[in-house]
Amino acid sequence: MSILRSQVIGCGSYLPARIVTNAELAARVDTSDEWIVQRTGIRQRHIAADDEPTSVVGLKAAQDAIADAGIDASEIDLIVVATATPDHTFPATATQIQAALGITGGAAFDLQAVCSGFVFALATADKFLTTGAAKTALVIGAETFSRILDWEDRATCVLFGDGAGALVLRAVPGEGTLKDRGVLATHIRSDGRYKDKLYVDGGAGSTKTVGFLRMEGKEVFRHAVNNLAETVRHTFAETGLSGADIDWFVPHQANRRIIDATADKLGISHDHVVLTVDRHGNTSAASIPLALAEAHKDGRIKPGQLVLIEAMGGGFTWGSALIRW
Repeated sequence: MSILRSQVIGCGSYLPARIVTNAELAARVDTSDEWIVQRTGIRQRHIAADDEPTSVVGLKAAQDAIADAGIDASEIDLIVVATATPDHTFPATATQIQAALGITGGAAFDLQAVCSGFVFALATADKFLTTGAAKTALVIGAETFSRILDWEDRATCVLFGDGAGALVLRAVPGEGTLKDRGVLATHIRSDGRYKDKLYVDGGAGSTKTVGFLRMEGKEVFRHAVNNLAETVRHTFAETGLSGADIDWFVPHQANRRIIDATADKLGISHDHVVLTVDRHGNTSAASIPLALAEAHKDGRIKPGQLVLIEAMGGGFTWGSALIRW
């Protein structure tokens, strides 16, 4: 049976030039490199410059992905930007990137699912492409979380960084089997009962301020491992695959201990896990596409390989996707 698949044809990324090490943070708040590394695996993070709002870092990742795809930007008829740190309440950051790329057709919009945002955006774009509603999609995860951090809160300011990653997807006919290249399965979930575990204490509709990120780290950790394993098991049940079949596991880069524990639960060898958390920190919706771009560019991820992505974020939201590269 012939069906449409959302095939990855380009992958790109952008990281701001400024790097902030754990030692630099230790000079500002009561923490240490040893404390941060032991609990999170993070050693440094990138911080956007004052003239680098989310639309700018997202645009640079998009341009990199379009160049990698070898297409003209005018061929893109759908842009979905996953971000929790938009430039403005409105218009959507996606429309600013659309204009900067010189695209005047199709649709562009933002999607907000925090750290799960890229998985949600990929699942959304996949539905447009596989139903024939769009032909070529640009899916971007872009964040400037440094703008919403309380730099005096040592429990959160050491965790996050800025950056952007992007995929270009094209609707391509497939045979409807697991041998098809493209997005093979997506699963997304949310449960609003846990809002107070990870949130920003401000917003246009409530405090009329941006607010700061607040988190109950132990509770987030506890839910993360279970929720992430659950959503991937749905994918395995749907496809008949197991952890041993996965060529590359590219999880949300929030915490090394969460990544290791999830891989163990799923039976995925640590040798098949792409890790960037030590150098990028938690870049929220940008973390998965940044990791994908790194492994794509250095040749680890090869055409035809099975790539599994998953993430959990504030809300709570969580999800996974299986892609044959």
